[in-house]
Amino acid sequence: MKGDYQDLVDEISALLGAPATLENRDFRLIAFGAHDSDDDAAMDPVRTRSILTRQSTAAVRSWFEGFGIARATGPVRIPAAPEAGVFRGRICLPVRYRGIVQGYVWLLDQEPGPGAAELAAAMEVATRIGILLAEEAKAGADLSREFLAVLTAARGWQQDMAVAALRVALGAGGDGLHAAVCVAPWSGEPPASVPGAAAVCVVPCGEPGGKGGGSALAVLLRLRSTDALAPALTAVTRLLPRAAAGAASTAETGGPPGSRDPAGAAGTTGAGGPAGARGTAGAAGAGGPAGARGTAGAVGARGAASTEGPAGAGGPAGARGAASTAGTAGAPGGAGVAGGVRAMTVGVADPVRGLAELPGAWEQAVAAARAAAAQPRLGPVAQWSAIGPYRLLAALAADPVDDPAARALLGPAHRELARTAEVFLDCAGQAGRAAAALGIHRQTLYYRLARVEQLTGLDLDEGEDRLLLHMALKASRLHG
Repeated sequence: MKGDYQDLVDEISALLGAPATLENRDFRLIAFGAHDSDDDAAMDPVRTRSILTRQSTAAVRSWFEGFGIARATGPVRIPAAPEAGVFRGRICLPVRYRGIVQGYVWLLDQEPGPGAAELAAAMEVATRIGILLAEEAKAGADLSREFLAVLTAARGWQQDMAVAALRVALGAGGDGLHAAVCVAPWSGEPPASVPGAAAVCVVPCGEPGGKGGGSALAVLLRLRSTDALAPALTAVTRLLPRAAAGAASTAETGGPPGSRDPAGAAGTTGAGGPAGARGTAGAAGAGGPAGARGTAGAVGARGAASTEGPAGAGGPAGARGAASTAGTAGAPGGAGVAGGVRAMTVGVADPVRGLAELPGAWEQAVAAARAAAAQPRLGPVAQWSAIGPYRLLAALAADPVDDPAARALLGPAHRELARTAEVFLDCAGQAGRAAAALGIHRQTLYYRLARVEQLTGLDLDEGEDRLLLHMALKASRLHG
């Protein structure tokens, strides 16, 4: 397939008398023509970077897309812009198939430039490229059955047979470097295509987040090297709602119906996490170093009293204020939730070489997606290598936490105490840091920790008791 693209790019270069480059719709380089000009200025920084790194930056992509190339059906001339690193004008030939853009052929513009007949001939070649790109994407979608079998087959001979079938279906690419990606929760059919994916399928399973009956989208990414993982994720992150990923619309990449979350992933979790990100309007005043202020009349966490009672900073009538929805106070079990609906997250496994390692890689991807949902600071896109203790907790906590010591603390009546304990343990037991992170007086912290010890029967001066409680609090987030 690679040779076919190169031949077609060379054909366009010959037709127009200028070196051409071919990129997919995510601006990842596929093929480029020989450049034998003696003019050093002919190779501007944008073109040089594209060839050397096989991708363009997000800024460059945004600049070129501003000329309407994603909607164009014919050649688009783009003027030079030295301030953007584009020293030479461009001619862009959109590569489309059945009205959907598949990629772009780029040429450096020059005077007098190609005429209408030459450009029409080049567009005919671009159409043939579009057919190839669409067929390649379709081939990945057609492997959904084999890919799904590998991810769901029982260990042993059944899994071995499924891996063998996928290897045959992938052909020569089966022995290359791959990365498994989990997008959850997912509803509906898989997208028609995901650029750079070898296979895509929907896995009907317990939703990464602990709920049964959900589904996740599994994507098998092809990689040229371990360094290519970040750019390869570009197409996957476009499946997320714009507010969650800060990425482009899902319209062309085929995101699930109804996947747009008006609230997005960011900012939907209330004052979750040690840093206390600000929550919804009227949220607790205790949520963050500066303390997000609650509704008028609510008692702030930095009240004049240094002790805490029912009407104090942490009581039901105090810091929680009017916003009492799950996750507002950032307690375990509430992260990643907006109005009771979990935001989409992406989990990425470490790259593997060899399809036999895919089941383990998929477990990593699911664990990372669960961690991103449980702890918003990790997401919405989390790599397994970067989720810290959740690597172990995701494997250990297959069922909701029900440790007798933590059972009462994890109940809905003690969300603020649970959050206090988690932040205190996140701060390695340093009272000053924890009080600052919670936005409360140190004496208030001591009062809450004493209540935690009463509820749990644990001694927070003992390392093993701290470990037990910390694990229970973190694990409970995975089942929120």
